[in-house]
Amino acid sequence: MAPTFPETTLTAGDLTLRAFSQSDADEVVSACQDPETLRWLPLPCPYTRADAEWFIGTFGPTQRDSGDGVVFAIESAGRLAGAIDLKRVNWVTKVAEVGYWVAPWARGRGVASDAARALSLWAIRDHGFERVELFAATGNAGSQRAAEKAGFVREGVARNVSRVNGGRMDMVLFSLVPNDLLTSGDS
Repeated sequence: MAPTFPETTLTAGDLTLRAFSQSDADEVVSACQDPETLRWLPLPCPYTRADAEWFIGTFGPTQRDSGDGVVFAIESAGRLAGAIDLKRVNWVTKVAEVGYWVAPWARGRGVASDAARALSLWAIRDHGFERVELFAATGNAGSQRAAEKAGFVREGVARNVSRVNGGRMDMVLFSLVPNDLLTSGDS
């Protein structure tokens, strides 16, 4: 049986990373219909309530139960601010990828960087991961800034690595490894 992440709640400043609940569905639909979100993520278009219910009730729990990852709602001031996950988890090599989206009403407040930092520290410190990767579209300056603010190191561009509704996309690859925590004082 594959290892799995425990059910848990994490905090980062005023953010809470928690399990999604069906009561989040309306805000997930609203956030995932946002043109900027759809520009960078391979989401169904249009994004429906059924899509949100599947994401909350099937996708998230299946990721955790299978050991393939873990999905968290990001909450700020009692409202859904986004989503963040560890995916492409390799328990043998201790490598995972972090991904996120931030709701339009929560952008520009450090939500992505604070949540990415907290989730990555949890993976490295609590679960012994040796590398957490993060991909940001070459055109998505906000996501790249969030990665750098979270302490990730830019490694280069992975060409044609992602698919979104507009076609193929190049992505900037970032990583965070345990030694990065030593230089940042988060060890």
